Amino acid sequence: QVQLVESGGGLVQPGGSLRLSCAGSGRIFSTYAMGWYRQAPGKQRELVATITRGGNINYADSVKGRFTISRDNAKNMVYLQMNSLKPEDTAVYYCNARYIPFDYWGQGTQVTVSS
Repeated sequence: QVQLVESGGGLVQPGGSLRLSCAGSGRIFSTYAMGWYRQAPGKQRELVATITRGGNINYADSVKGRFTISRDNAKNMVYLQMNSLKPEDTAVYYCNARYIPFDYWGQGTQVTVSS
C-alpha cells in the first residue's frame, strides 16, 4: 500500500508561483505512475499532469507551459512547479499513485489564486 501526503498549497496572487510536494511511502514507490489532479468547487476532479515510472509526462492543455511535474524516486517525492498562476487554477490539488489495479490518493492541498 502507498500513502501520499501533499504540501505546499496556499494563497498566491495571479502571476505568482507555488511548488507542491507529494511524499509517498513504500519501497515500491518507483514502480507507480504518479500524477496531480485538481478539483474546483462545483466541478469534477480533473487531470493536471502525470509522470510514468519511465519518466513520460503528460499535461492538461490548460497548464502546458506553466506547470512542471517531476519525481525523485530516491526520496519518494513528486513535485508540481506551478508558474504564472491564474484565478482559474484555484482548486484542491491531489497527488495520485497508480499501478493498475491499485489507485491511491492523498488528502489534498488547497491552492487559491486571488488578488
